Amino acid sequence: MTARIGVITFPGTLDDVDALRAVRLAGAEPVSLWHADTDLSGVDAVVVPGGFSYGDYLRAGAIAAISPIMTSVVEAARKGMPVLGICNGFQILTEAGLLPGAITRNQNLLFHCTDTYLEVANASTAWTSNYEQGQRIYVPAKHGEGRFQADAATVDMLNKEGRVVFRYTDNYNGSLDAIAGICSENGRVVGLMPHPEHAIETLTGPSVDGLDMFTSALSAITSSVR
Repeated sequence: MTARIGVITFPGTLDDVDALRAVRLAGAEPVSLWHADTDLSGVDAVVVPGGFSYGDYLRAGAIAAISPIMTSVVEAARKGMPVLGICNGFQILTEAGLLPGAITRNQNLLFHCTDTYLEVANASTAWTSNYEQGQRIYVPAKHGEGRFQADAATVDMLNKEGRVVFRYTDNYNGSLDAIAGICSENGRVVGLMPHPEHAIETLTGPSVDGLDMFTSALSAITSSVR
């Protein structure tokens, strides 16, 4: 049976179509999910994509985090469903309490749109198992609020428990400890600021390095480990 991966659309979402395409190219069935629904339509994993949900009012991701669909996502994630948050999706996952820390304005207060190399710091999560530890991947990034922040104890915990998943090699936005992505304690929930869904085909992206995030999820879904 083909694995089914859902992609949520909120008001202001920009990258849901690209995420759905990445899911399809990875070999899974893409399923569109709507922010106002609570039914996850029987999907095996969820992608919370990038954009500017609700115009980034209050805080980026704050309103989307309390939407009906996220209530179901949080419940499913706590039962072991793989969940990926990309850019605004990462912000939503922190606001929803699925990941620690906060995402704040870039250190120079500028919006950055650039291709960047990330180092894979944890290749054993549900979304990174098809990478090698220490591998560098080349993906686009585009955000004004991408600076990862947390108190010293949280950053220390993330490092000690191997929950830093990606690090910037240039750290252009000033994230603490160059953190570009982190995961939940069980490695099933991953959030990152850069955009793997924009690096799945050489025709449109700087590389195809992002596709392995989606094929990794497919492996996690089809394995017996939940």
